[in-house]
Amino acid sequence: MPFAALGLSPAIVRALQIEGFSSPSAIQTEAIPTILAGRDVVGSAQTGSGKTLAYGLPLLEKISTLASGRARRIHALVLVPTRELAVQAGTTLRELAGHLQQEIRITVVFGGVSINPQLLALRGGAHIVVATPGRLLDLIAHNAVRLDTVQTLVLDEADRLLELGFQDELRSILECLPKARQSLFFSATFPAAVVELADALLLDPVRIAVALEPQTESDIEQHAVLVDAGRRTQLLRHLINTNHWKRVLVFVATKHAAEIVADKLRKVRIHAEPFHGELSQGKRAQVLADFKASRLTAIVATDLAARGIDIHQLPVVVNYDLPRSSIDYTHRIGRTGRAGEHGVAFSFVTPAQEPHFRLIQKRNALSLPLDTVEGFEAAEVIPPLHNGGGIKGKRPSKKDKLRAQNSNSDLKISL
Repeated sequence: MPFAALGLSPAIVRALQIEGFSSPSAIQTEAIPTILAGRDVVGSAQTGSGKTLAYGLPLLEKISTLASGRARRIHALVLVPTRELAVQAGTTLRELAGHLQQEIRITVVFGGVSINPQLLALRGGAHIVVATPGRLLDLIAHNAVRLDTVQTLVLDEADRLLELGFQDELRSILECLPKARQSLFFSATFPAAVVELADALLLDPVRIAVALEPQTESDIEQHAVLVDAGRRTQLLRHLINTNHWKRVLVFVATKHAAEIVADKLRKVRIHAEPFHGELSQGKRAQVLADFKASRLTAIVATDLAARGIDIHQLPVVVNYDLPRSSIDYTHRIGRTGRAGEHGVAFSFVTPAQEPHFRLIQKRNALSLPLDTVEGFEAAEVIPPLHNGGGIKGKRPSKKDKLRAQNSNSDLKISL
């Protein structure tokens, strides 16, 4: 089905052709006509399936018929959880808008940088604002932004924005928006708790869920390797060198681990840099630019990068530390194998983490064997639980506990 069949204008279709988009993805095919019809939408599709265009094209279509003269009121607000995702979404929208006859002003705002240039950028008005919640509230406090003209609200990576950490900020923003508006929630995953919260915020939404297409399931070749915790960096070095990986995105659990692992890789002459929330925006942008230009072999990142990095033809992702949840696993490995390309994902599993990895597999309907790499076989032994703790049928009974308590009392008396 061509883009023209989805209700988009010839000008938008031409812009898509110039940017190299020939036909819509599944999520775009389902979402674009529904959004143009004015319905609220909850859209779920795999990472890299084209969700930005799924909501972005209807926004540009609607605003292109309104944008005229010097009036630049905010018609659409796109909220995203990270700076990188804000830049990515803003760039996509600006590139397409640049081919349209009507001027559509798109402003991208996020924290971690000076607020002054963003204040100046908003003085001329904007039709679309792409923002992280915290910086948007800062701009509202400076009277730089008014949201009472917003007709469409988009939550990109909605599951993350509806999590507890963003709820207070999101609630404050919603209070500034008109009640009569269109709301579009898009994400790769929607846990049950998030779905319940979304239902309370949307008006009779159309639910669009695009399943993994059979031809793309094998685009990400997944491996799990059993290895001792203390030998993971050595194994990572071995895999990089023996497989001649030119670029690899390595996920760790903490900012401290990102710094440590990157430093260890540099000591063995592998060009690596950490990537986490405490780096300045300038540093993060430089790291990404160096990585995309293959001046870096490895980025060692926290989960911040799972939602905000879009690197064309990224060949390999490594879970140095296992993610906390099955949802995070999906977002992490989704950084590779995008748009039909082939990708490889490795997960390092320590003996202590085997139960957690089994749970990740179960919730993602996976069945990956635990491989071993010669010379890196796991030797760690997990000590058995004492007193049968945690094992059904082996917990101490009340009589056992009373007997042990009396024994301890007798021992104290005898001493």
